[in-house]
Amino acid sequence: MITITGATGALNGATADHLLERIPASELTVVTRDPAKAARFADRGVAVRQGDYDDPTGLRDAFAGADQLLLVSSNDPAGDTVTQHRNAVEAAVAAGVGRVLYTSHQGVAAASPFFPARHHLATEELLDASGLPWTSLRNGFYAHSLQWLLGPWQTTGTVSVPADGPVSWTAREDAAAAAAVILLADEPFDGPVTLTASEAPTFTELARIASEETGRPVTLEVLDEEEWVARAVQGGQPERMVRFLLGMYQAAAQGYFAGTDPLLRDLLGREPVTAREVVAGLVAGEQAH
Repeated sequence: MITITGATGALNGATADHLLERIPASELTVVTRDPAKAARFADRGVAVRQGDYDDPTGLRDAFAGADQLLLVSSNDPAGDTVTQHRNAVEAAVAAGVGRVLYTSHQGVAAASPFFPARHHLATEELLDASGLPWTSLRNGFYAHSLQWLLGPWQTTGTVSVPADGPVSWTAREDAAAAAAVILLADEPFDGPVTLTASEAPTFTELARIASEETGRPVTLEVLDEEEWVARAVQGGQPERMVRFLLGMYQAAAQGYFAGTDPLLRDLLGREPVTAREVVAGLVAGEQAH
């Protein structure tokens, strides 16, 4: 039995869909805080169980019978992420889960300016100490976030960032497909595995790509960090979220997202989606409006 949390979200929901192309619905269980939102899986014959990372006892029951458990990282902005993950790992131990797979992130490090990287590292340490076989899926930075990380460049002709650095922009859909392949592999993947696109362009290179795709000049502007924050706040964004995003750019500048790995390409049997294709999609979407 494969059990998946977060299947009502985009990442693990796509993984569940990929699995259902290859295994019977009776071999899959999805766990969600709100089972009503998982009706599309229930309609296909998938077992749907209620589970919440803040309810360890309920999680133990939800994870019962799982040979493999795919845990999505918490995206609860008000929650204690590491405690929530500890609850999930301890519930997996109590339920006798065979293996835990966790959706981590490239560039995990205690010193990373990008706070989720610290939480992912702490979770991997929890998994390592749990005694369970485990796999950490260190996904590259999700490429769909370029639609806001590049700013309103299609209006201004300028990509304004507080720091520049290489990022292995990785399609979330590719990461989801790879997770399904790993879950169904004959031999398990132990410990951390890195799943990234094949290239890691800088924001300078992305601006050049945007210019080529639109046929008009698009320049890069690297602002002082506090000026960048002030502009974003003046534009109506909450300062807390702006400073959270600032950590991403700082981490990129420090090289945390620079690495690429051929594993994703090998698992997919094709070249992963490229940053150019993502930018081209943004251009096409704008032109369609």
